[in-house]
Amino acid sequence: MFSGIIEEFATVVAIKKDRENIDFTLTCSFVDELKIDQSVAHNGVCLTVVKIIPEDPDTPGNIGTYTVTAMKETLDRTNLGLLQVGDKVNVERSMLMNGRLDGHIVQGHVDETAKCIAKVDADGSTYFTFEYPENRAMAKKGYFTVDKGSVTVNGVSLTVCNPTSNTFQVAIIPYTFEHTNFCDIKIGTVVNIEFDILGKYIARLQQL
Repeated sequence: MFSGIIEEFATVVAIKKDRENIDFTLTCSFVDELKIDQSVAHNGVCLTVVKIIPEDPDTPGNIGTYTVTAMKETLDRTNLGLLQVGDKVNVERSMLMNGRLDGHIVQGHVDETAKCIAKVDADGSTYFTFEYPENRAMAKKGYFTVDKGSVTVNGVSLTVCNPTSNTFQVAIIPYTFEHTNFCDIKIGTVVNIEFDILGKYIARLQQL
């Protein structure tokens, strides 16, 4: 379980394909705090740490790294398969139960991808508009956005504005822009989105 409050972005340092799966090796400031089998959200995707190589202070350039594996289902549904060495990935460790929920309830189960179709500067903030495939059947299951509701974009908990049947807009403050990979998002960029789990439960109850 996550909150959608990004800790920092990790950098991809190696990519290895193993049949239909891909191993991603990344580096970030808290590598030495990680443990094998720990869950970490990457662009909003919950992945398990399978390997850790600590930083070696006696070897110049030997930074600490960790490795996670994305299986075919994850690669088909998210933007992880588009990652290249050097890319920035938003990362968040699982939520502590004794802390404040500063974002919203994020499962780390990405529903689908969306594409950035507009980016507008507005008095210091940046407005991004994202479009995803229109699907009425999925909308009936809770895969939609509502005005002032929550949505997760690349793992970032955000408030929706100006939603339509298959688009929504979010406003990014300078701090979020600088400390997440929103700084690299431009028109045409593909992002991961997770719709609000509460909306899915309500939609399911209505069906029952």
